[in-house]
Amino acid sequence: MAEYQNIFTRVQVRGPVYAGVPVTATTWTRSGKPFYIHLAGILGDAQVGPIYLGITGVASLICGFIAFEIIGLNMWASVNWNPVQFVRQLFWLALEPPAPGYGLHFPPLAEGGWWLMAGFFLTTSILLWWVKVYRRAKALGMGTHVAWAFAAAIWLYLVLGFIRPILMGSWSEAVPFGIFPHLDWTAAFSLRYGNLFYNPFHMLSIVFLYGSTLLFAMHAATVLAISRFGGERELEQIVDRGTAFERGALFWRWTMGFCASAESIHRWAWWFAVLCPLTGGIGILLTGTVVDNWYLWGEKHGIAAHYPAVWGVVTDPALAPGAVK
Repeated sequence: MAEYQNIFTRVQVRGPVYAGVPVTATTWTRSGKPFYIHLAGILGDAQVGPIYLGITGVASLICGFIAFEIIGLNMWASVNWNPVQFVRQLFWLALEPPAPGYGLHFPPLAEGGWWLMAGFFLTTSILLWWVKVYRRAKALGMGTHVAWAFAAAIWLYLVLGFIRPILMGSWSEAVPFGIFPHLDWTAAFSLRYGNLFYNPFHMLSIVFLYGSTLLFAMHAATVLAISRFGGERELEQIVDRGTAFERGALFWRWTMGFCASAESIHRWAWWFAVLCPLTGGIGILLTGTVVDNWYLWGEKHGIAAHYPAVWGVVTDPALAPGAVK
């Protein structure tokens, strides 16, 4: 008899479609008739729908669509409404923030005003979706862990496009909308402030980024490895640990010396993932507001090595003649 293997989900459970637990404290209903998709069943659960939007969900989608249209139409206009060039250059097109001369004022639409409008609607859309996530969790009697994990990502987004530009006194400090342009902004930002690799909060952010991927991979591999003993039924294993998680715990004690429990591994992974954007946001927030050059800061505090004075004494470029103040 062949053993059940699940590196990929081979068995798809198909029962009557389930609309979900009743929710009566609202005038909105879940819409759409649930159906099955085989491909979705390979990746996860095969049932699609129903979906619940509610007032906040509908408002979020409307604001997100407006922001998407503003960004897309401005990018299209930048190639003189040429559809071929729009598709060809899409990854390089951008909607740029206002020039430094405008500070925090509202500029003409063609000179950064559209960027401000797109940012307003996109931020509103994201915040409304956070409200939806929080309220749906409460309505189902769940914890609000998903909402607060989402809030960690929103924190980094707000630091980059709203909080830090306000502290710096200029919208020009914010990130442009665009695929490669925002990556170019990141590289230029690091160079301008003496290399973010010397920023200790950036270091922490990378630790939590790589650490969370490692924890998720270790946990996922463990559950797949013990699923032949029912390890994928994690809630049961948490409250009444059976042979599956006993074997998983034994494996990690043998290989690593200690082990997490079926519940605590999720807390470890949640905290590592959440702390990645939290610490990253702090590092970005300190850049330019508290520290102007992270290399010189690291050199002063023993993080960066002192280079030989081959070319003379290294000075802060911000203090050089002609530097922008």
